[in-house]
Amino acid sequence: MNQMTSTQIPEEDRLRADLYNFMGLILSAPPDRILLDQCAGLQGDDSELGQGIATLSKLARLTKPATVESEFNRLFIGLGRGELLPYASYYLTGFLNEKPLALLRQDMAARGLERADTVFEPEDNIASLMEMMGAMIAGRFGTPATLDQQKTFFNKHIAPWAGHFFSDLEGAKNSVFYAPVGKIGRAFMEVESEAFRLSGN
Repeated sequence: MNQMTSTQIPEEDRLRADLYNFMGLILSAPPDRILLDQCAGLQGDDSELGQGIATLSKLARLTKPATVESEFNRLFIGLGRGELLPYASYYLTGFLNEKPLALLRQDMAARGLERADTVFEPEDNIASLMEMMGAMIAGRFGTPATLDQQKTFFNKHIAPWAGHFFSDLEGAKNSVFYAPVGKIGRAFMEVESEAFRLSGN
């Protein structure tokens, strides 16, 4: 049986990987002008996910990079801490750098993944997890992950808390540009959870 390369994965999986990668990118740092322009070109359908994408596109056309940077800082950085702490450990235990991070690091090591030297955030932040999931689907670190491998990683590290985080992001008092990002994330997590549930096993 031939190994699929990232260019040979099914179209549906490529779209899923693209959305995970997009979420990882937009949650890792404030979007620059190029990313805002890309967001402005997105189109959404009537689904909840599509509505979030359409709203984000509209806001991206109206928003300056400095405005989004200020919002990002209030949400995630703040003086001492931002309005939200986007980490699995915090959402699942109430504290940072707890067991969920240790378990994630074990799974990353088993897959040959490690945090880049230039990254200082704990690996269990939402942006990193979205990026890891996208990379697994697309096979960016080797052979694309099987559906069972994706499901195991998702159910262990993402499903228990990501939907809650995205709901908080959607409703956060400092969220304007990031409110539809929260809606997209929440809807996407629901779609993924249901798809994995229907996949059996």
